[in-house]
Amino acid sequence: MSRDWGFLTNHGRVLLCIAHDPGARLRDIATELGITERTAYGIVTDLTEAGYLMKEKDGRRNRYEIQRHLPLGEASSRERTIGEVLTLLDDANSRRGRKRSTTPRLRSG
Repeated sequence: MSRDWGFLTNHGRVLLCIAHDPGARLRDIATELGITERTAYGIVTDLTEAGYLMKEKDGRRNRYEIQRHLPLGEASSRERTIGEVLTLLDDANSRRGRKRSTTPRLRSG
């Protein structure tokens, strides 16, 4: 069985990383997800500009806050919020007895 695809986009995977570690550096996010730092920067910029992330300076680093109350904005989401989906994904990993990790179990394609 090939594992060259996944259900989550890199944007969703970045949100999961930030949900687990709001102080994660772009370098750390990129390493966890197997993407370039430039790609991670672009995704964080997309999410910030769309209002899903708030970015706050914390010394020399950034700290992110996910706006969990916002809807996904997809027709198939049935008005689910970002927070509901992140909780659902995180709970699914916890129930399977997996240790908490910033690495989502699904790979993007």
